Amino acid sequence: MNYFLNEQQEMIRDLSRKVAVEKIRPVAAKHDEEQTFPWDVVRELAAADLFAIFIPEQYGGLGGGVLELCIAVEELSRACGGIALALAASALGSFPLILFGSEEQKRKYLPDLAAGKKLAAFALTEPNAGSDAASIQTTAVKDGDSYVLNGTKQWITNAGEAEIYTVVAMTDRSKGARGATTFILEKGMPGFEFGKKENKLGIRASATREIILRDCRVPKGNVLGAEGLGFIVAMKTFDQSRPGVAAQAVGIAQGALDEAMAYARERVQFGKPIASFQGLQFMLADMATEIEAARALVYQTARTIDAGEKNIAKESAMCKVFASDVAMKVTINAVQVFGGYGYMKEYPVEKMMRDAKITQIYEGTNEIQRGVIASNLIKEYARKKK
Repeated sequence: MNYFLNEQQEMIRDLSRKVAVEKIRPVAAKHDEEQTFPWDVVRELAAADLFAIFIPEQYGGLGGGVLELCIAVEELSRACGGIALALAASALGSFPLILFGSEEQKRKYLPDLAAGKKLAAFALTEPNAGSDAASIQTTAVKDGDSYVLNGTKQWITNAGEAEIYTVVAMTDRSKGARGATTFILEKGMPGFEFGKKENKLGIRASATREIILRDCRVPKGNVLGAEGLGFIVAMKTFDQSRPGVAAQAVGIAQGALDEAMAYARERVQFGKPIASFQGLQFMLADMATEIEAARALVYQTARTIDAGEKNIAKESAMCKVFASDVAMKVTINAVQVFGGYGYMKEYPVEKMMRDAKITQIYEGTNEIQRGVIASNLIKEYARKKK
């Protein structure tokens, strides 16, 4: 479909596709097998200015928005969802700074993020606080001009590789969710350590580690927004970032369809290409239709965010849950199109199926997303009846 992208957006799409084909696809299987972080590709992304696309111009960025980020993440994910996550997760860690950072904080951190000299990460999840984010145990105690942080964050994307971290901790547990505060931490701060690198089912090129805080002293100037705004920062960040997860899912699904189409046209059974069999044609048709529907929802949600709409939690959740479910369904069907070959690591679709699964889980499980959608629907209908 024609999404009427402007000239800059088309340039981002074409450049991202070029990087995906020439730089990511040849090394995707190697990084997946060895679980190595793709610094070779990160340097290519930085050289192409892809880390700058969503950062305001006054801080060294290109001044684009969520749609530009989604376009890039989708194209990169067609080649490898794990490698694309180096960009997407850095965007997740950058959004709190863009949305809530002071002028001083933005000028200090955003230029290096825009240039790809440094990566960012976002740290909310803990061993006992996943979907129930309000139950986080990490504490931040004010001590003079600093806060002292203690606790453990789990499953943090880009952890260990990133230089800049936005971390949510409790400053006043008696206030519940209103007692959380977000801090900017830097790799190398005393008391800021990393746990082991996780051995994952999919997105194995992406680094996932624990963050361990032991009496980590953070200057009060590193408070993001204000004390007590931690969960507002987190929820507003997720509203902006979930379309990026959805774009990752769309890209993985499109990559799987590309592979399935090529294989179906080449694989001959009963004297003809399997693409000529109606049962398989219907499967491919459904895959393509669902991908296009997911893409349309993602792009429109991104455009709505970029237009300045504030209450987009429902739409953001919708595009994330729909696109990730499509990605899982499409990649499973792509493996089925390949038959026994699809189950083998020599073919890329088994990796795409493994990579797709996480899109249903992180940045809020799809069950949580459906709860967000339903609660917003109920509120909307209640307002209409008043």
